[in-house]
Amino acid sequence: MSITTLDGLIAAIKRKVIYQKTAVRTSVSNIPFSVFDLAGQPGAGNLAVGNSGAGIVPTDTATGYALLAPSVATLYVNIVQTRSSVSGWIDLYDCLFSAGAYSFNAAVTLSGQPSYAARVPNGDYTGTELWLETVTAFTGNQSVAIAYLDQGGASGTTGTVATGVAPTVGRMFQMPLAAGDSGVSRVDSVTSTVSTVGTFNVHVLRHLYGARINQNGVGVVDGLLTTGLPWIYDTSALRIVVTPDATSTGLPSLRLGLVDG
Repeated sequence: MSITTLDGLIAAIKRKVIYQKTAVRTSVSNIPFSVFDLAGQPGAGNLAVGNSGAGIVPTDTATGYALLAPSVATLYVNIVQTRSSVSGWIDLYDCLFSAGAYSFNAAVTLSGQPSYAARVPNGDYTGTELWLETVTAFTGNQSVAIAYLDQGGASGTTGTVATGVAPTVGRMFQMPLAAGDSGVSRVDSVTSTVSTVGTFNVHVLRHLYGARINQNGVGVVDGLLTTGLPWIYDTSALRIVVTPDATSTGLPSLRLGLVDG
């Protein structure tokens, strides 16, 4: 049931989800990094997806994601308490689709890809993002091209995008979409060139919330007027991406106040 009034929000069942990492990763200042495989609560996930031919739709029951277990199919992100030992950005996503790990010289056409339509509000893919995630370190400057279906189901491609670096473990890179495209409804092929050695994942992520930590150890508390009450689902696979100001991802922590919808 959708919440349409403040009274409805107050009366709704509330839930708390904790997302906290207890291990750090060497990073690059002002560059997004994954902390999915680091220890904490929830526990460390496996960085390599384990399915490069079709990909998977991750759910909250998979290792590395916070178990939601609500009594309803939809929830809202109401209040978020965020902090980190290192200043920078912390962004919360629902991981809709994952595929990999792909090799440095991948040329893979996917088939039988599972649909994640049930994890986008009103079946609208607008705003979904296409990301790379480094699983094992590269040598040489990686270039990647990804063909996809856009938010309306039309074919699109990123073209060949040079990352300009030899990515280290956990480094993430948001792929630009073709002009006029605002989302991804399916990933169709993955091609990687130039680099030698290294593996990576491809993800489709839906952004839910972001916070700026302005000082080491400082926290931020945001209520519904800032979070905007984004929808999530009983199977949503929540993960964070950290963009630190330093050469360490630090120890990010989120306490999510969820409301049954």
